[in-house]
Amino acid sequence: MATINHGSMPPERILTIGDFVENVYLPWAAKYTRPATASGYRIIWEAHLKPICEKAWLKETRAFNVQRWLDQIGANNLGRNTLKHIKSTISGIFTVAIREGYFPRDENPVRYVAIDPAAKEPEETHAYTLEEIRRILAVLPEPAATAFAVAAYAGLRRGEIQGLHWEDYRDGELHVSRSIWNGVSTGPKTRKSGAPVPVIRQLSDRLEMHRLRVGKPQEGPIFAYASNKPMSLTNLQSRIIVPALNSAGLEWHGWHAARRGLSTNLFRLGVPDMKIQQILRHGDVNTTRKHYIKPDADDARGAMDVLEGAIEDLATDWPLEEKPTVM
Repeated sequence: MATINHGSMPPERILTIGDFVENVYLPWAAKYTRPATASGYRIIWEAHLKPICEKAWLKETRAFNVQRWLDQIGANNLGRNTLKHIKSTISGIFTVAIREGYFPRDENPVRYVAIDPAAKEPEETHAYTLEEIRRILAVLPEPAATAFAVAAYAGLRRGEIQGLHWEDYRDGELHVSRSIWNGVSTGPKTRKSGAPVPVIRQLSDRLEMHRLRVGKPQEGPIFAYASNKPMSLTNLQSRIIVPALNSAGLEWHGWHAARRGLSTNLFRLGVPDMKIQQILRHGDVNTTRKHYIKPDADDARGAMDVLEGAIEDLATDWPLEEKPTVM
């Protein structure tokens, strides 16, 4: 009560963490972040944080409290990446609390919190090879095959594919103008995400055949229901794609595996990573390198074969007996 008595914090700003998150933080996230991001914050709050900290007083929370929460959550055998997301969410809660005057200190207590180094490493993500893409396209019916081809040959995200209109396909490029998540349409994820993506012939042929099948439209959603509303790729995945692949003995790794596949396949074909970044429309080439290019053992062997050949060429050009003696 000393804080109240000294008048440094209005009583209406002294809340439990639960009241603050429900009444201030989550409404802020819904207003200022993308729908998928705000939904992720709510899921983390409901599933992990609410059961252990909703009744704690926000203003009294210290770094050691947050550390205990994270340790308690980590005891459920969660992976390191999941714990990073939870820590980031807690940090965001206190950032908003500081900015809006609900937390009496200017330093975020999460700054001093650490994730257990023994937490499970994340599983390696998948990137479709060109051969896997060919097999998947061979068994998928339309329009699922064309939608998957956009992901695999242009690298668009699921929400971007769902938001594509025929007006966005022009001059041999796909222009990303919107993204749809759970029926909510927003602009591109970032400024760079709105950059046009060149369309290769194999994808162009599929798009034009798809246009013919649906009546030669010049506007409106490229992938649409009969009502001309954008088709849900989540439903397309569960109703059509996964059953078709299961029947063919193929595995579905998700839409993003196609985006990673484009990055990895371009890399294996010798395309510089800066060019791959441009195609995927990342803001930072390190994102492309770290999360989207997935070299495997064959890539390593191939690189060492190049080294082996270079050494052989050097030995041929400059036999050992002709080399000068170094004094």
